[in-house]
Amino acid sequence: MTLTREIKPGVKWVGAIDWDRRLFDALIPLPDGTSYNSYLIQGSEKTALIDAVDESMADVLLGNLSALGIKKIDYIIAQHAEQDHSGSLKRLLEVYPDAKVLGSAKCLDLLMHFDLVSKERGQEVKDGEKITLGDKSLQFIHAPWVHWPDTIFTYLAEDQILFTCDFLGSHLASSDLYASDEAVVYRAAKRYYAEIMMPFRQNINKHLARIGDLTIAVIAPSHGPLYGRPKFILDAYRDWASDRVKNQVVLPYVSMHGSTRIMVDYLVDALISRGVGVLRFDLTDYDVGELAGSLVDAATVVIGTPTILAGAHPLAFYAAILANALRPKTRYASIIGSFGWGGKMLEQITVALPNLKLQFFDPVVAKGRPKEADFQALDRLADEIAAKHKEL
Repeated sequence: MTLTREIKPGVKWVGAIDWDRRLFDALIPLPDGTSYNSYLIQGSEKTALIDAVDESMADVLLGNLSALGIKKIDYIIAQHAEQDHSGSLKRLLEVYPDAKVLGSAKCLDLLMHFDLVSKERGQEVKDGEKITLGDKSLQFIHAPWVHWPDTIFTYLAEDQILFTCDFLGSHLASSDLYASDEAVVYRAAKRYYAEIMMPFRQNINKHLARIGDLTIAVIAPSHGPLYGRPKFILDAYRDWASDRVKNQVVLPYVSMHGSTRIMVDYLVDALISRGVGVLRFDLTDYDVGELAGSLVDAATVVIGTPTILAGAHPLAFYAAILANALRPKTRYASIIGSFGWGGKMLEQITVALPNLKLQFFDPVVAKGRPKEADFQALDRLADEIAAKHKEL
């Protein structure tokens, strides 16, 4: 079976839907699968293909092109060298021996090191450079660090389509070509932003401003549905990448013998009673993507951990490392937990968050089971958090 879909006359989606993939980069869960979007643009004189799908889906892409009777491709545009965009390049270049691979200098260098493209088959495109396909033209926009240094966007002016590579995408396998159910797509896109784009928030704002002058009718990312209403995803990204935070606490925790769990339960109720929203995650059974998504706009993170072997529980320590890597705009943080005979869990968690510009509230750490004084300290912590959130 083959599947191709027309976006505009002469512009077709020829990619692959990966309904069953459940893990990306051996790290990111894919509860909704994903897609590898590839786009065929047929001008009056030349033909271009944007992106080359994951290697596992090479037969799907080649089958789609064959079904359309494509005998020649002049340009294969590599917007990004990561293998989910470029894995099929080697086979494509065998089938289409006249094709040139266009990309940024960094992208072409990476593709050569990945053994996907030879130097002779590559052709660098500069920022702002245009190529003509006859009655259609493509302009390249360098967009480094969303999320690799090699990324480019491609703008098809005649049809007002912006191909944005990973930017503005989502890991979502869907039968819909366009984002028809915006609530579903919003959640998937926010999760994708959190896991992949959030560390590059300042670059995102720059690129959003740069493409603001383009007339865009369709946004076509490399993963997930296309956007026939570009304002939907552009407004979402402007919100996520802004400095605005919500009246919300993210509380990832782990409890070995119940003491930390008692403290977490108490603090959650104390925060809710003070009008503060809470998202809590039991780190022994959670979705890392959901945790990442919760960090996008929460004002505060509180990590709950017992002490194990004189330090923080490894799962709590990993949650801190994850938050540090993702660099959310979180303003405040604290630590709650318990210990028996001593340890350095506070130092470990604090040192694990150097990338975040945080104001720390005094931690609440109980010796053994929490006692009345510990509950009073949790009330004080809830008061401090509520007061700071009201200032936002």
